[in-house]
Amino acid sequence: MKDETAGEPIGGLKWTRKTTKKIAKTLEQVGVHVSANTVARLLKQLKFRLRLNHKTRSTASPVDRDRQFRRIKRLRKQFALQGDPIISIDAKKRELVGNFKNGGASWRQEAKETLDHDFRSLAKGVAIPYGLYDPVADRGFVVVGTSRGTAEFSVDCLSTWWRMEGRVHYAASKHLLVLADGGGGNGSRCTVWMARLQRFCDRYGIAVTVCHYPPGTSKWNPVEHFLFNHISSNWEGEPLESYEKTLKFIRTTTTEAGLTVRAILNTKEYPKGVKASEEELAAVSMRRHRRMPKWNYTITPRPASTMIRARRCEVIFARLPMQ
Repeated sequence: MKDETAGEPIGGLKWTRKTTKKIAKTLEQVGVHVSANTVARLLKQLKFRLRLNHKTRSTASPVDRDRQFRRIKRLRKQFALQGDPIISIDAKKRELVGNFKNGGASWRQEAKETLDHDFRSLAKGVAIPYGLYDPVADRGFVVVGTSRGTAEFSVDCLSTWWRMEGRVHYAASKHLLVLADGGGGNGSRCTVWMARLQRFCDRYGIAVTVCHYPPGTSKWNPVEHFLFNHISSNWEGEPLESYEKTLKFIRTTTTEAGLTVRAILNTKEYPKGVKASEEELAAVSMRRHRRMPKWNYTITPRPASTMIRARRCEVIFARLPMQ
């Protein structure tokens, strides 16, 4: 069920796209003979329910969606067998930092009094938790941004994870699999994401394979239901009054299965409207896969001479006056 599970990051609800009959048939292939009713009972014990969720509806065709799910499943198995890192990434819901009401309840002798309006002007700032989850090691890494969830911010989070976690645990690896949503700062159509990802590959000498989940299926991204929902449960009913408190709740998030989470604060300012130049995009060493090329591609490190020319172009364009 691991690769067939989706989840709601706030409430922790899980669901699957497989029917009980299909699950029973799959179990028969490994020598376990049970009925569909037994499968349904076991799913309920694992907190699965038959539910409707509007965000699971995809604008992509069912054929493309299922093909992409199978593609992701195959690549996950391939990278895991090779011992190469797999990372699931996404940005969590933006939070206001201050004495604001937080959904849920917590054990207290008296109710916590919070502000009656959630105005941005009353907040100390915003917290943008960007999660990076390693499904093989069950490790989470969260960068809390204070500016904007741009493509540059996404790649900076990936770079921070690689410096502090990735190359520590996967020092010999030269390949990385990234599972991402189809939109946002790390979207499949975001050219700045691809251009900045090229810099990441050049800097660390690692090839990055990116697989995007089809539109409307982001809840199947492992970071949603293996990391974000546990963080939401941990700070349930607690006002996020400061960045220190926010980081503390993230760092103390654990599960009985052994989840561990690290968290750091990123106070860098990320401007809006940044675009990648045509020259920069032309220099990206990207190979789109034969199967589902719009959602699957690999970016490899460039030769040293190409990197030097690309850096010169970056310096030239940086000196041009902004229009």
